[in-house]
Order: sequence, then structure tokens, then C-alpha cells
Amino acid sequence: MNEQILVSANRLDELIRQERCVVVDCRFDLVETERGRALWLEGHVPGAAYAHLDQDLSSPVAPATGRHPLPDDEKFARFLAAIGWSEDKLLVAYDEGPNAIAARLWWLMRYYGRKAALLDGGLAAWRAAGYELESGAPIRSPAPVPRLEADAGMVVCTGQQLVSEESAVVLDARASERFSGESEPLDTRAGHIPGSVNRPFAANVLINGRFRNAAELKREFMRLLGNTEWKNVVHSCGSGVTACHNQFAMELAGLPGSRVYAGSWSEWIRDPERPIETGP
Repeated sequence: MNEQILVSANRLDELIRQERCVVVDCRFDLVETERGRALWLEGHVPGAAYAHLDQDLSSPVAPATGRHPLPDDEKFARFLAAIGWSEDKLLVAYDEGPNAIAARLWWLMRYYGRKAALLDGGLAAWRAAGYELESGAPIRSPAPVPRLEADAGMVVCTGQQLVSEESAVVLDARASERFSGESEPLDTRAGHIPGSVNRPFAANVLINGRFRNAAELKREFMRLLGNTEWKNVVHSCGSGVTACHNQFAMELAGLPGSRVYAGSWSEWIRDPERPIETGP
């Protein structure tokens, strides 16, 4: 296991006991947007803070943005201070299991040049290992607000930028039925960016929500992408969240340097002149 970015429940317990980490619960429901916070209050990894996808890990939606615009530097810095994170602590994020939402927080930390990890298998793995949960909101001591500077090389901000990069290969993390246009429960148009390749993020994990081993992931990404340079791979999804899951999986597989299209499909379709494709 790559302990730099993926930790087991046993390893997380050690880090908590050694006071070497800040744990963040990222459970979130795209429809019932307060459900994740309610679940966190019911029971979470002891000491875990809560990150709300809309309120903490995104900026407000604007007419030209996707559904989950990136938070600005100051907002994210204030969030980190509020949860008590400091430079000497590893941030460990989790959600219920597959880390579909938690990967967004992991990616944001990397975007700002900080170390972070995911709890492999999420809260389900913590429970399965026999560890107890804590209820209620933990009392936290705020930390100093960090100075953050984003790495612009990790992100494609807009569809216009994506179109300008002729060598870019888009890897779409949505389920196959959304990619093909058969179903679209969240956005106003169905289909995918022309020329993109479908890699549902769910393919990165086993049935228990834990990540597939690095060698297996590497084989699968190399089969999909062929001779594409990893720096030319741009991850997309519905709104720039599960795209981070594919980026994480590539990092875990030893294939670094890919980027995330921050607005993803929901930003792409804001411009009615942009082309779309349907089908597999």
C-alpha cells in the first residue's frame, strides 16, 4: 500500500494515537445535501472534522461554471485552519467507502502543494476493522491560516482551455450510462466531450470500496490510454469531483502528472456551441 496517499484503518488508528494527522469526513449526498453532515454527527472516526462538498470544497455556482467550482485560495485556507490542520499534520480524508467525494479533498490538498491521504475503504473499512465511532461534533482548536498557492499545472480550468490543448486526452469518470447519454440525472444535456474515453471511477475499487492494487490499476490505465503521455491526460466527470478519484488512482498506480478539468461536463455544456457526442 502506498502509505503516502492511501492508509489502512490500522495505520490511521496509529496516526491518530500519535497525534500526527487531521481526519476529515467527506460524506455527501448530491440530492440531500445535508445528509452527510447528519451522518457525521451520528457517528464518525474519533476526532474527525466534517467537510461539506458545496460549502467547504467548492465555490458558489456562477452562470459560466460547473456545479462544483474550485474554492478560492482564501476560502480553502480558512477551512483548513478551522479544522485544526497544520503543516506538521497529515490530512486523511474518507467518506462511506469508495472515497468518491473524499478524493476531491485529497486532490485539493495536492493542488495546494500539501500532503494528504485517503482512508482505504472509507468508514466501512474502519468499522470492519473493529474500531469504534464517535458521535457529535468534536471540540477543535483552530490552527493558523496557512498561506496557499495553487499549482496551475494540475488543472484545466475551462472548456476553452481544454479545446486549445490538441494533445489532451479526456478520461471521463462518470458511469457508462451517463457517458453514453442513455441517462443524465444531474445535468441539462446528456453525452460526453467528443473524443473522450470512459473510465468509471467505480472501476478503481473492489466491491468493499478498497482500491485495487497498484499493478492492476496501472495495467488498466495503460490499456485505456496506450502511448498517451500522462501529462496529457485530463480527468473529467460531472462537476470535477469523481474526476479526482481517477487522478488519485493513476497516482496510486505510479502514473503521475495527469490533470483535472475543474468544471468537467457541467461546465462544458454551459456553452451551447460546444459539441457533444453520445454512444459508447
